[in-house]
Amino acid sequence: MRKARLLNPVIPHFAGLRMPVLASAALIAGLSTAHADAIDGAWCSDNGRRIAIEGSSVTTPRGVRMQGAYTRHTFAFTMPGEEVDAGAPVDMVLQGEYRVRVKIGAGEVQVWQRCSPGIS
Repeated sequence: MRKARLLNPVIPHFAGLRMPVLASAALIAGLSTAHADAIDGAWCSDNGRRIAIEGSSVTTPRGVRMQGAYTRHTFAFTMPGEEVDAGAPVDMVLQGEYRVRVKIGAGEVQVWQRCSPGIS
């Protein structure tokens, strides 16, 4: 019986690494999309306002930390008294990895973007 000739003799040396490399790639891919599919994070408006969401906690533009109604893709709370829009309901709906639709009280719907890294 004739022995098969290897086209690339280096491949057998790395054959045992195939599964660990594939598993690592899958883990990294999963980690990078986990945050993208959730409303958690810092959101910035065109006029410089910032809202940060972490689970059911929110930090408002003036730094008030409070609780709100959280789902993976939505967040709702009432603007506290220290804010410009005090008492107004705020409804946020995730529109994609980098965009969220924000409705504050009777105002127009706005589209906010994820804040750039380093903006706090």
